[in-house]
Amino acid sequence: MTDVQQMMRDRYPGRTWADVAGRDGDLPEVLVQQSNPPQDLRDIAFARYTDQQFFDSEMERMWKRVWQFACRDEHLAEIGDYVVHDIGRFSVLITRSPDGLKGYYNSCLHRGTKLKPSGATGWSPDITCPFHNWQWNLDGTLKAIPCDFEFPQLDRAKACLPEVRVESWNGMIFVNFDRDAPPLLDYLEVLPDHFANWDLTGWYVATHVRKHLPGNWKLAMEAFMEAYHTPYVHPEMTRTVGDQNMQHDIFSDHVSRDLCAMASPSPTVTNPPSEQELLDSMLVADSALVGERARVPEGKTARWVMAEQLRNQMRARHGLDYSTHSVPEMIDSLKYHLFPNLLVYPAPGLCLIQQFRPDGHDRDRAIFDQYVLHPKPRDGDFEVASVEVIREDETFASVASMDAFLASVLDQDTDIMRLQREGMYASGKGAETLSIYQEARIRHLHDTLDKYLEGAK
Repeated sequence: MTDVQQMMRDRYPGRTWADVAGRDGDLPEVLVQQSNPPQDLRDIAFARYTDQQFFDSEMERMWKRVWQFACRDEHLAEIGDYVVHDIGRFSVLITRSPDGLKGYYNSCLHRGTKLKPSGATGWSPDITCPFHNWQWNLDGTLKAIPCDFEFPQLDRAKACLPEVRVESWNGMIFVNFDRDAPPLLDYLEVLPDHFANWDLTGWYVATHVRKHLPGNWKLAMEAFMEAYHTPYVHPEMTRTVGDQNMQHDIFSDHVSRDLCAMASPSPTVTNPPSEQELLDSMLVADSALVGERARVPEGKTARWVMAEQLRNQMRARHGLDYSTHSVPEMIDSLKYHLFPNLLVYPAPGLCLIQQFRPDGHDRDRAIFDQYVLHPKPRDGDFEVASVEVIREDETFASVASMDAFLASVLDQDTDIMRLQREGMYASGKGAETLSIYQEARIRHLHDTLDKYLEGAK
């Protein structure tokens, strides 16, 4: 088996992510680690994206058994706050009751009507069916039934809303349909240890965009799990963002990551910019946190300046001390994937959550959610962003709250997704051939998915 780490060092001597990241000081152990277990290098059949029977198996054997991100803690800050989380045709009503977080199947026990509409958020003192006004308390116990004398067969003490498991970690709320599933912390595997120094509980959703995408949920997400395509789909990024020299790690069934250097050119660039040019033109997704540009001192790098500037701003504006955070921890894209469908970026300069889900029961459509997180103000006065929904035929650039550069990149990805979906159906080969390193995490996604489909997890 090829030593993929050595292959990348030989191919990009002095320019791997680890090389770039280490130039400005020591790194924490979690960023020093590299993990690339051997894989079966088989082709991946397109039927896994296009076949309705495969999609149905995913819904029954995988989506019903995994922990999946539903919302942030700040969405359910007060008793009575609620959020509806949908996955395919499944729907969960999550609320904060006097006893804590609760999750219920979003279906009335009378005639099955959805208790709250898909995608709904808000506040309610109880849970009331919109059809016949059956009511439950926030703790799931039955509160009232109109004409209750008509239901002598109903055991009211047992007519509680069926529950879905709800647990939270690092400011994020997860749900699981499987009552026998392991606790969330066990499911997260190495993630809590890696995030020990990356606390997101003091942050809030400043921007939330939801886009309907033209492809299977895996197809849509996999575009975010490799940068092999960046020089060809996003050529404007190559002068200031590393891509094909990114680091990819697979730690466990549920957790993998990629590490991408900002203010560092792609290895495909033949005339790399100077450090000052890098600083002046560095592309940061959340530019609102970066501020005015500075000069690069002698012997320093653009990356060091950007990180130092961000540390100072975080301290002055929010009272947050990042003095012990390395340069990559401040500004790089540290993108962790939690199986099946969540990407979390913890660095203050690029603090994002991205999620991909089936769009209803359509195997050829996906829902993409992007949450941009900002630190909570010192005075506690902030407003959680409402979701801005855009159709498949609308652009990210049409959303005024989005960073213009990031919007243009996401629009390019959407165009490619459409072509990829159409090409899968047109294929005479019927399968994709993945690279052994840059696309290894895509193969790993399918390996873990198989374990659920085969009953091994």
